[in-house]
Amino acid sequence: MAQRESARALFDSLLIANRGEIACRILRTARAMGIRTVAVYSEADAEAQHVKLADSAFCIGPAAAAESYLRVDRILEAARQSGAQAIHPGYGFLAENADFAEACAAAGVVFVGPPPSAIRAMGSKSEAKALMERAAVPLVPGYHGAEQDEAFLAEQARKIGFPVLIKASAGGGGKGMRVVEKPGDFKAALAGARREAMASFGDDRVLIEKYLTKPRHIEIQIFRDSHGNGVHLNERDCSVQRRHQKVLEEAPAPGMTPERRAEMGQTAVAAAEAIDYLGAGTVEFIVEDEQFYFMEMNTRLQVEHPVTEAITGLDLVAWQLRVAAGEALPITQEQVALRGHAIEARLYAEDAERDFLPATGDLRRLRFPEAVEGLRIDSGVLEGDRVSPFYDPMIAKVIAWGETRDEALRRLRQGLDSIRVAGCRTNLAFLGRALRHEAFASGGVDTGFIAREAGKLLKPGLSEPGQVLTAAALHQLLLRRRETARQAASSSDPNSPWFTCDGWRLNAQTAQPMRFSWGEDICDVTLGFGPGSGGVGEGMRVTLAGKTLPVSFQQRPDGDLAIALGDRRYVAGVLDEGDDRLVFLRGEIFRLGFLDPQAHAGEGADAGGSLTAPMPGKVTAVLVKQGERVTQGQALIVLEAMKMEHTLLAPADSQVVALHFAVGDLVEDGVELLTLEPVEA
Repeated sequence: MAQRESARALFDSLLIANRGEIACRILRTARAMGIRTVAVYSEADAEAQHVKLADSAFCIGPAAAAESYLRVDRILEAARQSGAQAIHPGYGFLAENADFAEACAAAGVVFVGPPPSAIRAMGSKSEAKALMERAAVPLVPGYHGAEQDEAFLAEQARKIGFPVLIKASAGGGGKGMRVVEKPGDFKAALAGARREAMASFGDDRVLIEKYLTKPRHIEIQIFRDSHGNGVHLNERDCSVQRRHQKVLEEAPAPGMTPERRAEMGQTAVAAAEAIDYLGAGTVEFIVEDEQFYFMEMNTRLQVEHPVTEAITGLDLVAWQLRVAAGEALPITQEQVALRGHAIEARLYAEDAERDFLPATGDLRRLRFPEAVEGLRIDSGVLEGDRVSPFYDPMIAKVIAWGETRDEALRRLRQGLDSIRVAGCRTNLAFLGRALRHEAFASGGVDTGFIAREAGKLLKPGLSEPGQVLTAAALHQLLLRRRETARQAASSSDPNSPWFTCDGWRLNAQTAQPMRFSWGEDICDVTLGFGPGSGGVGEGMRVTLAGKTLPVSFQQRPDGDLAIALGDRRYVAGVLDEGDDRLVFLRGEIFRLGFLDPQAHAGEGADAGGSLTAPMPGKVTAVLVKQGERVTQGQALIVLEAMKMEHTLLAPADSQVVALHFAVGDLVEDGVELLTLEPVEA
């Protein structure tokens, strides 16, 4: 392809074959370059932000990705109808699909990515490792061959030595991956990995590797053009992971020496040259005991690319478009900058305390910090949008840059502390705890960090329960003030004392008692009012746990409460989520239930005789039959949500009385999956 002066000269129109924050990011960059943008969307995404940002948009099918975002024919038809000259696949979906790249070429549309041959070379982990082995790149000991017989694979695992790691050959993102600690667990782990791999990639082949116990995950961002030029853009440390999926990423890697950076970078560029790569790619390594091993190459842009942009000052999406247009890379390796430090946190809709189960719901409140120095927010959703069970549950990426790692870390902590989200559970508080953990602060974490420190990371730290309860009570007072003001405005006597919120009662003390549930505890809080306090000013007092303290507060423009409680001053945010009150305080989120004395707070029946779905999803395996006796901890049923499998276990020795769903059925959160009848062990 001939070199052009600008991407605009070739691409009058660009179609983005993706969704979410990456689609929004590509749209903004393309429009800044003067390129007309085209979005595609599923029926579930009709009101999505990427649809609203694009110049035009085309619906390509129902919510399920297999019927929309993975439909090559419909995407190419949208390109034909819109006149798009190029297609950017983002990451995920069709980004690493060689057949899609070939179909684009056949349709006369430029695929913004590597050639199909490069995608195929690295698309199979087994074949990629064989290629790297021939190129003398260090590999983790393991089996990467074509033989997939279960007994054969079990024997290979025995030869390698437990623990081993089963990985989907065609996979990525932690899908189709299982750690096996002992031989007796191998069969079930293999079956689960294969199911997940087939659901995610349409390919159930696996490879087996020695499981390194304390490795770091370090990857190198590379770029190559059609003129034979190649560079690496430094490294990223992505060691903080849950379920083999990245949670925190940073660049540069803590403790990385210039010599090791150059060695790993040269190895990554050589790997790209070996397959005649084009565009953006990431070569991933496992590092342990100062030795690095090739893991895989992702032939696409990565979720964590903003940290590389932050330390290099480059726009990687713009680079992708220009390289696809036939331009040469604008700088050489010697000109690649490395300035400061950047850290990214992935904000997900998930329940960290329930093994990071994906969550769904309407984002009734979503507020990000605005115009904060060194802070960048990449998001594909706004307040009022819905997190559905069909796609990745990422809400946003929060990226902080600083001259030093400490400065970047401080900015990221402050940025996360300022986020307010309600409507579905998130990992926001978990991220704050991880960033404040002494191991992460020192830069000494490995891929086992979250599992090893779960006790500290998954439970909130609580030093001032009184501050949490006071914030909840003051928020409730404000709600009452708004409601009484509304009632007074529509009343024939708006000045009636019944419409005051200063705690006035006929022949009673001027106080307002409130009751909250907090976990297993019931907490009583009483707000008392002095003369002229009006429920907000001086003279207020709060009584809880038998102790009374003076309290005053102001509501800030952002909605948070600036509170003075005794001699302590602090800021807290409180959001409603049904009858629950979410209190945001110093990076933690506390969930309290407001017990309204005027409401009927009926208790639900004990569901001990049933097994319910912990999240919405699809049944991928039913491992028992009606009438079968099962033992505590036995696997009963497997659900898939967001392409990740979740195995549900028997809570006690039981007999299966009834099965309510079959493989392939879609289920809602909380629905009864099967009925159990307790039996003696």
